[in-house]
Amino acid sequence: MARILVVDDEEGIRTFIAEVLEDEGHEVVMAADGQAALEALGRRGFHLLITDLKMPRLDGQALLDKAKSAWPELEVIVLTAHGTVEGAVQAMKRGAFDYLQKPLANPAELRLLVARALERRGLSDRVALFEGDQGGGAGAGPRLSFGDPAMQQVSQAIDKVARTEATVLLTGESGTGKEVAARVIHARSLRAAGPFVAVNCAALSSELLASELFGHERGAFTGAVQRRRGKLELAEGGTFFLDELGELKPELQAKLLRVLQDRTFERVGGSETLTADVRWIAATNRDLAQAMARGEFREDLYHRLAVFPIRLPPLRERRSEILPLASLLLERVGASVGKVGLELTDDARRALLTHAWPGNVRELLNTLERAAILADGRLLGAEHLGLPSPEGAPEDPEGTLIAAEKAAIIEALAAVNGHRKRAAERLGIGERTLYEKLKAYGIR
Repeated sequence: MARILVVDDEEGIRTFIAEVLEDEGHEVVMAADGQAALEALGRRGFHLLITDLKMPRLDGQALLDKAKSAWPELEVIVLTAHGTVEGAVQAMKRGAFDYLQKPLANPAELRLLVARALERRGLSDRVALFEGDQGGGAGAGPRLSFGDPAMQQVSQAIDKVARTEATVLLTGESGTGKEVAARVIHARSLRAAGPFVAVNCAALSSELLASELFGHERGAFTGAVQRRRGKLELAEGGTFFLDELGELKPELQAKLLRVLQDRTFERVGGSETLTADVRWIAATNRDLAQAMARGEFREDLYHRLAVFPIRLPPLRERRSEILPLASLLLERVGASVGKVGLELTDDARRALLTHAWPGNVRELLNTLERAAILADGRLLGAEHLGLPSPEGAPEDPEGTLIAAEKAAIIEALAAVNGHRKRAAERLGIGERTLYEKLKAYGIR
């Protein structure tokens, strides 16, 4: 269930919305004006904002602009009085998901619109996490939600570890969103008000990386014309994210081990002992067990960092996610290439389901964009995707394609409580096509 902020200067409207949504199991927080709402958004993360447009202190349009600027992933529904729909349409152009007209006499309409907004928010979380999109999305401390069991485990693990001081090791292929996951952990931690500082171990030589981590004193090496504070100092009171950990050279591994053990360090070329008051999160796409077996990575350092390991699975391990993600990404692609209402043919959907996706969602997005450019109309076929034919696919009693497609359909239906039209929209197919597939696969 979601955390929802309801903003209206009329107490009766706030209470009506809150009661309807709380009956659905959501957590609802109320505010009487835009300024109070902005303060509430700054204190904790929300999945959805429902706001009136005309309010004292800070009106709904200004609140929308500030909220979407600070928390781009936040979905917003605006409330508008009869005869002022034009303002609501303008709000949608500025990022609102949809609008509701007052008086709010139909609880079912409210519930349906909220469900649609939260469904979109859940898909957007998935895209962000697997794209590695940093766009500030984690700043609000979202509670990530997924339909796939493996990603549900990831979300639950993040929920459990976020508010502790435990060191976290994130593992997974490139493009699975390890830094995004680290930002979510930070945003939901007790250190959320502090800085989040990231260092990529693969981007610098050992000498430059040591200076980047610990800082240096004037004259420590050629070019060190003045004292420089390191990233560890800048992360004081917050979270320090060490990305591409597997690329760390042995000499720096020893120095890092000391910081983790004693929480102390010195700047390069300096003698003053400094304290590292940070929460550690590390990430790698390498197999550190193999690196330790080859003597390339210290076992004692690994155990210091892997207090709470979380593996982010690649897209190919969650094929039921592929079609819903593709449907959402087609909206982005259509906007970028000037084509509205793009759809995938059956052959294209099957091609997407059987591809290995080594580049994860980033590769999926590029594939769809290329296909949209190549296609003459709205339909994208397998020939436009340009994906290689699957080789050596394991035999399956139902066939790999059918099994994957059935899984995607079942998950889509479950996500919308069996509503066929919304499931078809989620899958990017027509309602009649979905009906035929339900009949063919014996899905009730």
